[in-house]
Amino acid sequence: MSSGGENIGLLEKPPVDAPAPAPEASARTRRVHIKTFGCQMNVYDSERMSEALGAGGYTATDTPEDASLVLLNTCHIREKAAEKVYSELGRIRAIKIRRAGIGQETMVVVAGCVAQAEGAEIIRRAPVVDLVIGPQSYHRLPALIARIQSGERGLVETEFPEEDKFEHLPERQLAPRARRQTTAFLTAQEGCDKFCTFCVVPYTRGAELSRPVARLVEEARRLVDQGVRELTLLGQNVNAYHGAGPDGNAWSLARLIGALSEIDGLERLRYMTSHPRDMSDDLIAAHANEPKLMPYLHLPFQAGADRILAAMNRKHTAADYMALVGRLRRARPDLALSTDIIVGFPGETDAEFEATLAMVREVVFAQAYSFKYSPRPGTPAASMDRQVPEPVKAERLQRLQALLEEQQSAFARGLVGRTVPVLFEKAGRKPGQLIGRSPYLQSVHVEAADAWLGRVADTAILSAGPNSLAGVIKAQ
Repeated sequence: MSSGGENIGLLEKPPVDAPAPAPEASARTRRVHIKTFGCQMNVYDSERMSEALGAGGYTATDTPEDASLVLLNTCHIREKAAEKVYSELGRIRAIKIRRAGIGQETMVVVAGCVAQAEGAEIIRRAPVVDLVIGPQSYHRLPALIARIQSGERGLVETEFPEEDKFEHLPERQLAPRARRQTTAFLTAQEGCDKFCTFCVVPYTRGAELSRPVARLVEEARRLVDQGVRELTLLGQNVNAYHGAGPDGNAWSLARLIGALSEIDGLERLRYMTSHPRDMSDDLIAAHANEPKLMPYLHLPFQAGADRILAAMNRKHTAADYMALVGRLRRARPDLALSTDIIVGFPGETDAEFEATLAMVREVVFAQAYSFKYSPRPGTPAASMDRQVPEPVKAERLQRLQALLEEQQSAFARGLVGRTVPVLFEKAGRKPGQLIGRSPYLQSVHVEAADAWLGRVADTAILSAGPNSLAGVIKAQ
């Protein structure tokens, strides 16, 4: 955990010569600005926190300058994650001072995985923060906000609670400005028991927890009733899902997908992120047998050399991964894969990096997320010998990303001339333009009327750009 650096927030209360903060005129005038860092799970968590605060009278604002409550929902996965949060808090401190000068109070909350990892250190380095709250405790947010309003400051809530936070959150209710939202995240599983040596998730999110099937089906139905047509099931290790089913038995992710597929009005299902060791037989079969399950799978392999995989504690080999890919593609021939890859893990040799490149060439990915290894405080890999020099990591990453970009472009070009179902989500920048989502998560631009929003239409792909496709809706 970080313990150094200058204090970047010294304002614990408004300057003495500032006018006293004016009380909010009513609950309806309270505004919250939420800034989200990191993964899809954090996006989901931010939505749930916004819903909980909305039930307490807060309305969302896009600008922190207008907010009486500023909340940073943080991620600890990437390099220098904590320092980025402290930098953001420096900007928020300046906003808090300006608002105090005109008699307006600003509460500041740091939530998420940096909050869990840093705890009271955040308050020490940035006294501008009123509350630090971990990702397992945000159901307590309204009560903690009330304590701040009564005069308490510097609250830290990072203990793992005994109660299930999902049982204490309000029912899902899309924000009014998102009423035409057609896609949504749904957290099915949280935490991880794998303990990869580079990863902080077991320490910030805790042990694996799967939500009951009935609760997930209920939440999914409510979202579909509000216009959602595509759901992505989320989890740090979602294919390890083992939630309690209505029959009293633990259900697999495949059984959950089967139950969700029966919801009228739900057009599409996805899930992420997966671990290769938890791709069960019934889940592989679901890719062949569930039409609503999209032919796109995020399946991280991280490295192509068995010695590095063992040092990462991945508990699979390169051959295991390749065999799994073969099984998946036999089950669903049009399946496209994305992945996560780390270069420069401690001790990685040139030959071991070449093994990673060889695996990428053999699998061929439609999309990938690649990163230089960065030590995460408190993880076993951070103290390993033979840390790879930064210039070597940078050179390897450049080579890997060039190969991945080539594969991604080739996959997009391969769709030109094909017809694919596209779910149209929003209006484009040009008048008369709509933007949709292909089965492979690519943006698709078409010229069409707004009546197509929220609908799936067969679309002929005409061209492929660097980041999107262009097409035309076929006559219905």
